[in-house]
Amino acid sequence: MMQWRDGVVLRQIREWPGAVEYAVSLAPATDPATEVRALAYTAMVGRPEPGDRVVLNASALLKGLGTGGLAFVVALPDRLPADAPDSPGHIVKARYTPQQQMFLAVDEQDSPHHHVLRDAESLDGMPVVVADLHSALPAIIAGVRLARPQARVAYVMTDGGALPLAFSRAVAGLREAGWIAATITVGQAFGGDHEAVSLHSGLLAARHVVDADVTVVVQGPGNVGTGTPWGYSGVAAAEALHAAHVLGGTSIAALRVSGADPRERHRGISHHSTTAYGKALLSPALVPVPAGGGQLAALVRSQAARLAERSRADLEVVEIGTDGVLEALRHTPVKLSTMGRGLDEDLAGFVVSAVAGVCAAQRVEPVSAR
Repeated sequence: MMQWRDGVVLRQIREWPGAVEYAVSLAPATDPATEVRALAYTAMVGRPEPGDRVVLNASALLKGLGTGGLAFVVALPDRLPADAPDSPGHIVKARYTPQQQMFLAVDEQDSPHHHVLRDAESLDGMPVVVADLHSALPAIIAGVRLARPQARVAYVMTDGGALPLAFSRAVAGLREAGWIAATITVGQAFGGDHEAVSLHSGLLAARHVVDADVTVVVQGPGNVGTGTPWGYSGVAAAEALHAAHVLGGTSIAALRVSGADPRERHRGISHHSTTAYGKALLSPALVPVPAGGGQLAALVRSQAARLAERSRADLEVVEIGTDGVLEALRHTPVKLSTMGRGLDEDLAGFVVSAVAGVCAAQRVEPVSAR
């Protein structure tokens, strides 16, 4: 169901690469006093200016959703954006929608990297950390940098959540700070430094084009869940671990953990992780958990042990020390937030994500060994 609104741009609120957020007044036919936040992807609709009339998709806003709960600029009906300059590439993403775009994919024939990916077959043991929620990304990288400050980290964004990478202010901030060496958008996701047709070629590009030491695979913002065992977008974490294993990477399953979620099924290790890693996953993976700590850390370790015992996959639970982790999390270049909760409100979730990053950094092979 789509819900459309006309509006007039009042002012710009903020911007980051590929996106600008505006305050927009809804058209008089709706309510002249209503001001809403609206996001414009500049590559898709151009750059609105104050006073411009805009057509908005307000569906998520009117539903009161959290992530994605704002209006999106669909078009400026009084003027078209300039056509993009001609460029090579014929891979269409957001296919067969009015917003489809054409890109040069890193793995297609016109790409300067095609010959590399044509022959690439292995990740050469590169650690691949897979997580359920996009909010885990900064914490995972904080852990990588704690153990190996100079590590090159690639981010592979899958299409389980937002399709435009520009929606993520976290990625923009991490990229600007140099915490991410390159971004790769795979499947229907788009807007990365590199585009890839599949997750497999995206992982190979991270290793052989980006020369990443560690790759993190997480869906874009906007995890979808239905309260049913299998009805959530994060179940694709198992598929990402399968891809890493098939390609000869070191698969690391980052647990989704919470000590503050009001829903019992997400307390301690979330049922999302137990389903993805305990039922959907068929290939081996490391499962990092924090060593020491208090009662919640002990609960997570015991839950992880049960998960490993019952899983269809060969899971190895790895205890990781937490010295320096909290300090590293307090100094991330972007705000930490998961399901609306910050670091101090749900410390456990971020710590467990960070130790997954530490685990990955500890398994980076020296350059001389590659």
